Amino acid sequence: QVQLVESGGDSVQPGGSLRLSCSTSAYAITNYFMGWYRQAPGKEREYVAHITPQNGYTFQHNDVKGRFTISRDIAKATLYLQMSRMKPEDSGMYYCVAARTEYKLRFENAEYWGQGTQVTVST
Repeated sequence: QVQLVESGGDSVQPGGSLRLSCSTSAYAITNYFMGWYRQAPGKEREYVAHITPQNGYTFQHNDVKGRFTISRDIAKATLYLQMSRMKPEDSGMYYCVAARTEYKLRFENAEYWGQGTQVTVST
């Protein structure tokens, strides 16, 4: 069983920055593909970014590329999502996910999901 605990959600103004954290286990952070999804009210859940377990390669959705950065601290067993130049359309519940395969993570079939942390971008 993999535990995922998100934190860091908040309300920010457009153009602002926020960093989300996802605490997990040492085993998970180095053996699972880990990433972030988000869901805005009335919209479908969408992929944001992920990181590979062995090499730490990172990938992002085109909508956030250049603005969001996914990273991890293996010693702290924590996944991060640094968000900058935020837009109102970035608002939503952000979920940390962990999957055994990259395919499962990218197609919303990750084995483990956190409870989510709320992000609101507005004036």
